[in-house]
Amino acid sequence: MQKAVKNVDEYIAGFPAQHQQLLKQLREIVLKTAPDALEVISYNMPAYKYNGMLVYFAAHTSHIGLYPTASGIKHFEKELAAYTTSKGAVQFPISNTLPVALIKKIIQFRIKENKEKSELKKLKKK
Repeated sequence: MQKAVKNVDEYIAGFPAQHQQLLKQLREIVLKTAPDALEVISYNMPAYKYNGMLVYFAAHTSHIGLYPTASGIKHFEKELAAYTTSKGAVQFPISNTLPVALIKKIIQFRIKENKEKSELKKLKKK
């Protein structure tokens, strides 16, 4: 378990070079795909908010975990079949390159999903 961190730069700096490279790439993918998302630390890992929590990511010994919530995993179940997944997470092995196009699609799905949920909340308040 990594010590508590204040920001994403500090989080990334706490890992070996190979992990850092993938973490920086994943961060760039998220920020380019969701430029209006707010970057935060939540549960001591990088997280992005856009009309609610969008995605989290974290480094582990042998993989980078992406946490796009259960709906993000379920929606891309077939495309994620080559990876280890759980209800709300997917593991990308450190030894492989990140599936950039798939990660972008997952983030875009989560943006759309969060926008729709936000709009529904607004309508219910009226």
